[in-house]
Amino acid sequence: MTPDIYLDGNATSPVLPAAIAAAVRAMETCYGNPSSSHSTGLQARALLESARRRALRVLGVEQGRLMFNSGATEGIQTAVLSALCALRERQLAGGAIGSLLVYGATEHKAVPESLAHWNRLLGLNLTLSKLPVDADGRHDLAALRALLPNTAMLCTMAANNETGVLSDIAGIEALLEDAGSRAYWLVDCVQALGKFHLRLARSRIDYAPFSGHKLYAPKGIGMLYVRDGVPFTPLIVGGGQESAQRSGTENMAGVAALDAVLAALEQGGVFRSHDELHAFRERLAASLRRALPGVVFNAAFEHALPTTLNFSVPGLSSKELMDVFDAAGVRVSSGSACSAAKAAPSYVLQAMGVPDWRAASAIRLSFGPLVDDATIARACERIERCGAALRASGLVAAGSALPPQQGVLQLGSGAACSWLVQDAASRSCVVIDPQPEFTERIAAHVRGLGYRVLAVLGTTPGTGPTTLSRALNLAQAADAGGDAFGWPAGGELLALGGQALRRVLFGSHQAAYLLGTAVGGQLPPSAVRHAFTGALQPRQLAGVVRDDTLLCAAHDAQQPFCTSLRACAAETPAAEAGLHLDAAGVQALLRRHPDAVLVDVREGYEYLAALQAEQSVPPALQGGNIISVPLGQLAGRIAGWLDAPVPLVFFCRSGNRSSRAALCLRRLGHAQAYDLAGGIALAPPASLPLAA
Repeated sequence: MTPDIYLDGNATSPVLPAAIAAAVRAMETCYGNPSSSHSTGLQARALLESARRRALRVLGVEQGRLMFNSGATEGIQTAVLSALCALRERQLAGGAIGSLLVYGATEHKAVPESLAHWNRLLGLNLTLSKLPVDADGRHDLAALRALLPNTAMLCTMAANNETGVLSDIAGIEALLEDAGSRAYWLVDCVQALGKFHLRLARSRIDYAPFSGHKLYAPKGIGMLYVRDGVPFTPLIVGGGQESAQRSGTENMAGVAALDAVLAALEQGGVFRSHDELHAFRERLAASLRRALPGVVFNAAFEHALPTTLNFSVPGLSSKELMDVFDAAGVRVSSGSACSAAKAAPSYVLQAMGVPDWRAASAIRLSFGPLVDDATIARACERIERCGAALRASGLVAAGSALPPQQGVLQLGSGAACSWLVQDAASRSCVVIDPQPEFTERIAAHVRGLGYRVLAVLGTTPGTGPTTLSRALNLAQAADAGGDAFGWPAGGELLALGGQALRRVLFGSHQAAYLLGTAVGGQLPPSAVRHAFTGALQPRQLAGVVRDDTLLCAAHDAQQPFCTSLRACAAETPAAEAGLHLDAAGVQALLRRHPDAVLVDVREGYEYLAALQAEQSVPPALQGGNIISVPLGQLAGRIAGWLDAPVPLVFFCRSGNRSSRAALCLRRLGHAQAYDLAGGIALAPPASLPLAA
């Protein structure tokens, strides 16, 4: 298995080898408590103060406070608490403080959340005001000028974590000086350290938090700079450590590691130059343009860190891009790591006014200044392989047709899904319940296959079939006399190769479509293997289909993929006990059942990208009978698995999709359906032996 390429440096970084060595030395030989007065404690104290002096030099600070803490969130909390406590004291003394707490619209969520929290707890009742940004993601200085007379505290960032956009710190500082503002100014410097020169002593910045793990130090160590003479209130009190600025025994291993990173910055020769980083970004951008037609970069390069690219691709969701990159062993993200689990468009890009599709489908590719030429070369190669996999799967423009496809295909799952019935022999298909969000995807898929669309059907009368017919330029759909559901005139059955579709109406506003092998020109319930049911309740199909017919709904979040009358009538839900197998469990199953089938439910483009990048399956799955059945094709394969049941183990990248597939089979009566717990991501690598 080829090594991964980590391009998510803005989320966190690997640890510098020198930092690891320094942390180990601190734990082995300098483990004393810096507050102790004996020799071992004094050695720890010397290390602590040496690291502090180096930090002050690197930041260009002669005076002011510099304390070590757990990271940027704690630093932000401390800074906000300090400023707001000072504002309250001034307010209680009858002084004017301003009515606004102003923060940049693209700030990390730690900033507005901290402002709201302490504003409420301290009873200040100030108004939080979001400072807008322009289309380049930079603060609107005209808007800031208007807000400054009423601003009590201003919070901006040096560089944005999602886009890499650099703030106009000098411009903001000039406005503060021109206005004679007494507002306290917090600048989040997390993404700045090591990427451009900081000279805090020459600036008007009052508070500057830093986080070590963004620049090759471990997690759990950071620092906060407070300008000389600026109010300070400790967030944590107790034993008086850090000169009573931040109580709690110091994290000496973390301090030593951070000191090693700062030493590398100070001495030079370790991290790449600004020009080298710019050149790396240009190479990556060129590969993205070649691999992904229509790619749009969401931040102008001239105003952004050279280590960050934020991009969107027409017609591709951020999940699809994340999945194909991850399958190829390239680690990127869909935005801030703190928000990655939340399925929402990027608020940073929304604040910049980019179109909704770009905000909802953006990918962040970021690297640190330690990256080397070989890594960038491998990354460019894999990016272009990802593009090839997407073209081969028909998701981006391709120069050749897709290979023929057969059977039932589902697009989407849960709340809304569309269905395609495909016949390779006749090179034709039928589309059922085309959801608006899948119109372009279906059209691209059909064009890539070169299939003739026999009908575009809806289970309710509506605009979906008409919209897709227009997207496909289907003259026959408009001229063939189809009714409001899209059903062609002149026949009870619609032939599709060796199978046939029959429509069953339920009143004037609902229909179901039955798929099976016709018998004597008829399609009796016993011959129906799939029923496309739209929003119908399963019980409405009683007598129309057999008990084990697979019911494929258009809207059913509770039954992903499909269900059956038998499954719905079961008195007890399918047992989930033993559903999840760890690596050792999979190996044990394969020893008991050599005929077991291992089903890779990743999408076709993920599978191809993994093969091209030589990202083989983990040892837990090697030696088994592995087949690729993308999740969207699952409903078309279920009937065969139920007819001839063998143990099935589903797997994917994280285990989320495979667990849904295994549970669906259990609900349908397949007792030996399992999934690889945690997916490929958590399976032991080849270097780790499996448990006996």
